Amino acid sequence: MKLAILQTDVLHPEFLAQYQGYGRMFQQLFANAGIALESEIFSVIDGSYPPQPEAFDAMLVTGSKADAFSDLPWINTLSAYLRQRYAAGQKLLGICFGHQLLAHALGGRAQRAVNGWGVGVMDYQWRSQPQWLRTADADFRLICSHRDQVTQLPEDATLLASNDFCPIAAFHIGKLVLAFQGHPEFSPEYGKALLQKRYGDIGEQKVQQALASYQQPNDGLAIAAVMADFIQA
Repeated sequence: MKLAILQTDVLHPEFLAQYQGYGRMFQQLFANAGIALESEIFSVIDGSYPPQPEAFDAMLVTGSKADAFSDLPWINTLSAYLRQRYAAGQKLLGICFGHQLLAHALGGRAQRAVNGWGVGVMDYQWRSQPQWLRTADADFRLICSHRDQVTQLPEDATLLASNDFCPIAAFHIGKLVLAFQGHPEFSPEYGKALLQKRYGDIGEQKVQQALASYQQPNDGLAIAAVMADFIQA
């Protein structure tokens, strides 16, 4: 498998040495999951895109501090590019910002969440069972860090997972699009560090609750396997 990782953010300077970037986190995730996957990172915020997109089996849009519904030029360019690749039949995956942008670009809607920040380790329930989803579990846990949500699915999309806080936590469009609000690529250490970085925006009570939630394991490796199965479907 060959994956183009469309990186949509740069980490805070104090995180760069240890974590490098969101693209690198995905490379590490797939390696830790034992998935044989070749990948290349493209910094789309700097205008870097795959010169031969058809050479990749799929493209993955990473998380970002940006809002998917904002009018920034690089976001508009990326949205148009994703619509083009979707029309060409290329498989697309999205995580957090990528989840929201794919929904927004393909006819759905993403906006600021009325219930505020979603942070920490959250439980999600599977809501549909496409053929490529090989899991017997009824639910899964992922680290999350977001204040925006998908509030309307694209016309052809199917709800894949949800919880009370985030009713559209994952969706798919046939065998072409797969997106999750949570972060399978985040390590608990990075999730907690990012939480502390956003302390002032999130508020003490929610931060403390989120930190306590990290006592639970997360299913990032299992979701990496789901993503790999989707790419090969």
